[in-house]
Amino acid sequence: MSELELVPVEDIKVKKGMTVNDMLEAMGRSGGFTAQKLADATDIAEKMIKKKGCLRILSFPACIMATGTRGVLIDMVKNHMVDLIITTCGTLDHDISRTFAAYYKGDFMMDDARLRRHSVSRLGNVLVPDSCYGIVLEDNLLPMFDEIFKDRKDMTTHEIIDEVGKRMPGEDSLLYQCHANKVPIVVPGITDGSFGSQLWTYYQMHRNLRIDLFGDEQMLAEMTNDAKYTGAIIIGGGISKHHVIWWNQFRGGLDFCIYLTTAQEYDGSLSGAAIREAVSWGKVKSNAKKMTVEGDATITLPLIYAGLADRLL
Repeated sequence: MSELELVPVEDIKVKKGMTVNDMLEAMGRSGGFTAQKLADATDIAEKMIKKKGCLRILSFPACIMATGTRGVLIDMVKNHMVDLIITTCGTLDHDISRTFAAYYKGDFMMDDARLRRHSVSRLGNVLVPDSCYGIVLEDNLLPMFDEIFKDRKDMTTHEIIDEVGKRMPGEDSLLYQCHANKVPIVVPGITDGSFGSQLWTYYQMHRNLRIDLFGDEQMLAEMTNDAKYTGAIIIGGGISKHHVIWWNQFRGGLDFCIYLTTAQEYDGSLSGAAIREAVSWGKVKSNAKKMTVEGDATITLPLIYAGLADRLL
């Protein structure tokens, strides 16, 4: 039996002017519970991004697009850290709405009945006025759909989203950056949100419109199968998480996997399932470089990205 390797715990020493990456490296030496996990996840993300022949997948739920963390997601695409995005319909809603209008800071304990009387919806501690959401989407999407579906009535979700991205004004849009950098966005549950509702509205007058979901799945199958290595940063759970790990099981599993979550695994839910459970399904390789980091992704993802920016940009 080989001897047990003992690595001493080192105290974190905060110094004036230290960078986020300095702090992450100090956390990596601290043995400090989730701090250690965050540091390890940053190291894995760096290896994944630098690995030649690795397909880098980013998966996340729509809610974080309503926050300033949207800027981190945009910069990850802009700086070529992502090859493929799998997400939920609300991601499209919030990106388009925030490109043309503003969301506002609120509080978790605000009077929701009062907010409704003022036509304001609350997403956690973010306020979304009706005038900045549904109306904005309707005014901008329906004219785009007239152009997009003029000559072709059957398209995949990633093709429709790319066409919308091409028409987005300005560079501070995830859809625009994904179009500009050729990063496909797949939304398996395309009708579960306002973007999908606008597609349904358009369908009322264009009954030959078809969404080619199998075309999305074909692309995912080919991208994962053709990749020499695959890696993923998975934020939250649900359909977007499962779509990432599902397609990777057919190639023997992910080679790199980072999971940022607030869910717990005691109820057997997919959202709470740690990466080690995915190993039992063959969705993540047993020898993959992997880490589950518990915590709010609006904290953990910006810290990881800041560390990566220091190291790679």
